[in-house]
Amino acid sequence: MKPAAAKAPEGARKRARDRARARDLPRKPEWLKVPVPGGGDYAATRRQVRGGALTTVCEEARCPNRAECWGKRTATFMLLGEVCTRGCRFCAVKTARRGAPLDPEEPRRVAAAVAELGLRYVVLTSVDRDDLEDGGAAHFAATVEEIRALGTAPRVEVLVPDFGGDEAALRKIAAVAPDVIGHNVEVVRRLSPAIRDRRCDHDRSLAVLARFKALAPAARTKSSLMLGLGESEAEVLECFAELRDAGVDVVTLGQYLRPSMRHAPVVEYLPLERFARLEEAARAAGFAFVAAGPLVRSSYRAAELFLSGADAPGGGATTG
Repeated sequence: MKPAAAKAPEGARKRARDRARARDLPRKPEWLKVPVPGGGDYAATRRQVRGGALTTVCEEARCPNRAECWGKRTATFMLLGEVCTRGCRFCAVKTARRGAPLDPEEPRRVAAAVAELGLRYVVLTSVDRDDLEDGGAAHFAATVEEIRALGTAPRVEVLVPDFGGDEAALRKIAAVAPDVIGHNVEVVRRLSPAIRDRRCDHDRSLAVLARFKALAPAARTKSSLMLGLGESEAEVLECFAELRDAGVDVVTLGQYLRPSMRHAPVVEYLPLERFARLEEAARAAGFAFVAAGPLVRSSYRAAELFLSGADAPGGGATTG
């Protein structure tokens, strides 16, 4: 009798399944390949971030622009810890029901890093913290106030969660008067239930953006869409109209890149000409500024977008 073949370990079977699934995915085009991070300014920024015990979305979300942005000594700081209480199917950040206790020294340390790096423009974002009473809004506000206290007075952009739509939390953010207030709808309406966490809601995101515009009319409001998850061009145009109805001034459009085989698959890698066409459509919809391109992310080239015209009616656009 022929002996039974030895059963492959579960880890090996999983890797084989992942390789088989990967063969069925679209091939990544050349324009999505980015340089390996390195260089003096990149290393200096990394040392400052890690030496200050700070968290950046550049690392946590595996941003493809980390080499470029850190090479220019810029970074997007991620507040409220490294653990998100929501689990969206596009995001590489760690998830759990509860995050760690907030560090009361984090606002001061972020401001110190901003001063040390000599930043003119600062982006603050965070994980979702549904386990906190105000979702972390007061911590956001405290960080903005610490940065405002610097003699250099850089511009400040915040990219915030929806705070469950809580009015008091939204008011805390508006009260510290960020230059730009961002909240991402992430995907078109149809895809939201399948791609975002069940506690996210497309209409709530639009309502949050509209409320920020009402509470802080001097601030520019901003949102972002990931593309390549199976949306149609008509759905993207519909989302443009929804965002403009909510008073959103700035929109960014980028290619979704799958962080791992556990995340939602890429349906399509959009060609560069499609991004250019959508950029023109967004400009026609009335956005003050548009950033569109495969590697564009919410905070990518944020300072350039704002300082080159998004703070004035009629703004501009860029494809990158």
